[in-house]
Amino acid sequence: MTEPIEIARRESSVLRISVRTAAIMLAFTMAFTALMAGTYKATAPLVEASALAEKLRLIGEVLPPGTYDNDLLADAITLSPQASLGLDEDTRVWRARKNGAPVALVLEAAARDGYSGRISLILAITADGRLLAQRVTAHKETPGLGDYIDPKKDRNKTRPWITQFSNLGFDLVPREKWRVKKDGGRFDQMTGATISARAVTNASGRALAWTVENRNKLFTLQANSRFEESKP
Repeated sequence: MTEPIEIARRESSVLRISVRTAAIMLAFTMAFTALMAGTYKATAPLVEASALAEKLRLIGEVLPPGTYDNDLLADAITLSPQASLGLDEDTRVWRARKNGAPVALVLEAAARDGYSGRISLILAITADGRLLAQRVTAHKETPGLGDYIDPKKDRNKTRPWITQFSNLGFDLVPREKWRVKKDGGRFDQMTGATISARAVTNASGRALAWTVENRNKLFTLQANSRFEESKP
């Protein structure tokens, strides 16, 4: 009889240990979850503020603050995915105005044919159809070769490659010339690193053409509404 009793005691002891371990793990999980929730709640405003500051910094690089007097972040609309812009997800379009009159649109675009993949852009396009300025916001182009498309990496600090597009519209550079010189167009590229320049040049031409075609609707939609391209 002693052996069955001993076995029962061991099983009971194992059960108690298992229950105690499970209780400790549950308590730890609940405490960790509460801690993470508290940390998220405490840091969320800081993360949001940081993202907002970065967004304003990027907008400021292509659109000088003195050119408009409205609240860009409030006067924005959602843009559905647009193949012409190389976009496959919703983005935002910020609308600059001065004294109520349209000044410029700030929007995102992407070149999917960079040497190392996608090149993301932000552009400011004036109400009269000029590419005021553009910047590369993300890329994976080869360091020291194709990354000159990013002014921070361009060795020419006096006149970075990306600035050659500034203040140009199709009245000054016809649409068919919105290509790199190697392809018979207007824009320079660096020897041995044409693919990166070609991708950005072609993407900016497409973005400018799309924006010029849709600018009236983009400016007149109510703030925080959604732009959907009209179906033929």
